[in-house]
Amino acid sequence: MSLEASLNRRPEIAEGLLAWYDRHARVLPWRAHPGAWPDPYRVWLSEIMLQQTTVASVISYFDTFTRRWPDVHALAAAPPEEVLAAWAGLGYYARARNLHACARAVSRDRAGQFPRQEAALRHLPGIGPYTAAAIAAIAFGERASVVDGNVERVTARLFALETPLPTAKAALRALAESLLPPAPAPAFRYGDFAQAMMDLGATVCVPRRPRCALCPLQEACAARAAGLAKDLPRQAPKKARPTRRGAAFWLTRPDGAVLLRRRAEKGLLGGMLEVPSAGWQAALPDDGGGDPATDLAAAPVPADWIALPGVVRHTFTHFHLELVVWAAELEPRPRNERPSGEKWVRFEELREAGLPSVMHKVARHALNHLAPSPPASGK
Repeated sequence: MSLEASLNRRPEIAEGLLAWYDRHARVLPWRAHPGAWPDPYRVWLSEIMLQQTTVASVISYFDTFTRRWPDVHALAAAPPEEVLAAWAGLGYYARARNLHACARAVSRDRAGQFPRQEAALRHLPGIGPYTAAAIAAIAFGERASVVDGNVERVTARLFALETPLPTAKAALRALAESLLPPAPAPAFRYGDFAQAMMDLGATVCVPRRPRCALCPLQEACAARAAGLAKDLPRQAPKKARPTRRGAAFWLTRPDGAVLLRRRAEKGLLGGMLEVPSAGWQAALPDDGGGDPATDLAAAPVPADWIALPGVVRHTFTHFHLELVVWAAELEPRPRNERPSGEKWVRFEELREAGLPSVMHKVARHALNHLAPSPPASGK
């Protein structure tokens, strides 16, 4: 089957896909029940959380957020540090900062009402082209082409587009939009169609072993006809991630508490609590490790620091990170004394402190190598 033949079958593609969705739609906590209109707040919240994150990872966070902040006004009124703490572990923390900024803008400037048009949605913090299209289509039934990774895969196979990603993105967006009927089409279910494309890619048109025999679009799929389904979409070779190295400083008190500090608002992990760290510099190819003098110059306080065995490794989107962990214990001193802008947290409270994943790894590394001191009496 040719690209032209697939294009000619667009009306039946949409009809067949919607019929399949009515039988096989995934049940997800942010989706409206059949016959009910979606809540724009829940649609927006889920779409922000789902950016570069799997459905399985998002579900528990979504439940936590909607129980704690059931509407946009409640989320807007929350302190930023509480939102960041609730987001901890979900990654890409700029999303959490933008989420809170967007909630405040919608609550303050729009009386809690999200705009329904893509163009207006894109003016809000943290809402780009994809998210604006998803909210417009799913929450408001607007004609909008929603293209995520699943939809790119379905579209590339449906039309047998062999141009590799990311070069193919613009062509895939155009082809996906071509599946929508031209406006006006008031009876067309734009939101259901968007979610049907996502569900098809997530459950049937999967990356390595597409389940073509179960696909409602198999007769219209050019890649299946050509025997290319498992090979598409093609991917350009990925660039190797560089490695950066740095140091983290595990500073404890005799009463069983560890020093944490909040990172700067701008930049990676902005506004999050961390075990104090420094460096994160690009490593030379033959570099065997950091320089102890350079590490200790960045320590939060003078102390008898010792380097713990091994390193903590973590991978971000664009680089690998290796951290040497230095440990020290302060001499007994008044409980409220701490370096400016930092806080003490007891070991048993670390899990609820809202640390990002890399800092949980630092904490586990330190606790695995150090026996916590018993709490000092009278402090």
